[in-house]
Amino acid sequence: MFIADDIKYVGVFDKDIDLFEGQYKVPDGISYNSYVIIDEKIAVMDSVDRNFTEEWLNNIEKVLEGRKPDYLIIQHMEPDHSANITSFIDAYPEAKIVSSAKSFTMMKNFFGADFADKQVTVDEGSTLDLGKHKLTFVTAPMVHWPEVIVTYDSTEKLLFSADAFGRFGKTDSKADWAGEARRYYIGIVGKYGAQVQKLLAKAKELDIQKICPLHGPVLDSDLAYYINLYNIWSTYAPEEDGIMIAYTSIYGNTKKAVLELEEKLRENGCQNVKVTDLARCDMAEAVADAFRYSKLVLATTTYNGGIFPFMQEFINHLTERNFSSRTVAFIENGSWGPIAARIMKGMLEKSKNLTFAENEVKINSALNNESTAKIEALAKELINL
Repeated sequence: MFIADDIKYVGVFDKDIDLFEGQYKVPDGISYNSYVIIDEKIAVMDSVDRNFTEEWLNNIEKVLEGRKPDYLIIQHMEPDHSANITSFIDAYPEAKIVSSAKSFTMMKNFFGADFADKQVTVDEGSTLDLGKHKLTFVTAPMVHWPEVIVTYDSTEKLLFSADAFGRFGKTDSKADWAGEARRYYIGIVGKYGAQVQKLLAKAKELDIQKICPLHGPVLDSDLAYYINLYNIWSTYAPEEDGIMIAYTSIYGNTKKAVLELEEKLRENGCQNVKVTDLARCDMAEAVADAFRYSKLVLATTTYNGGIFPFMQEFINHLTERNFSSRTVAFIENGSWGPIAARIMKGMLEKSKNLTFAENEVKINSALNNESTAKIEALAKELINL
């Protein structure tokens, strides 16, 4: 992958991983990106996952053609980017490690050593002169760990963005960037919208023509598109006007109500409707879709005096990530004591700027004329809101 004449890609691709961070499905794998800036002095940008030590070191050796690196810059201490610090120092004992003070504390925790004799500690505005390339470090705490820094190369007008602007999948994927980037962002970074906003404000002051993240493709065209999406996601604004219906159903009656609502919505002119069965979906994708659309319908059964477990998990994911600024409607089902709508609304009570639909649909076991009429009324309300 071409970055620049004197910036080389030395990352690796993990095609065998089953769950990223122990929870996110990555059917197309994930890349661990690392870069080398070759100048009067040489800097390696970040490490890779521990399963790829030899491949990474071989990639570095190949591009350096006999030269030795002067610096290893660690922007983020998650093990998929820092696991090979010790292996790197074993291979290149003369190199220095450039990172934030918090990172060196974390290194002590991870490796039992903070490499005190090799530390170059940087903070907001610190610089590193490699010769032609002048690097400036920008702190990005809680995007999405507290120690994070990003690095601006003023020579190439390039931002090494750590986990920001990352994406699941291959670096050369031709698939729509937003789909897997959204799932990555909402799942992993989404709680920290305010901190992402601070980083975007800092980035706005820089002339950035290329973004090199730690996962996924290098972004080198139409950067306004990617930055705008990050602005939308980090302010929790809807990405598009549409309706997501998230449901669970035990014997099919709640599902029947959901499909009835979908039909009524489409009949009344709303075609942008996404229906998701929470028991069978990729939960991370479902959560990302809830943030994507402007309106959300939650449909579930009363279960063990609460709500069905998949719905509970889904709402917990939403509130954990600051779900806000949406219209929310409820469909509940229960044979003898339906309380699901009240419980769901209670789980969302601390969410900001939510508008609750006036029409709540209550099903006693199965649809009847009254609940079917309520579904039609809800469809019209959602379209007119």
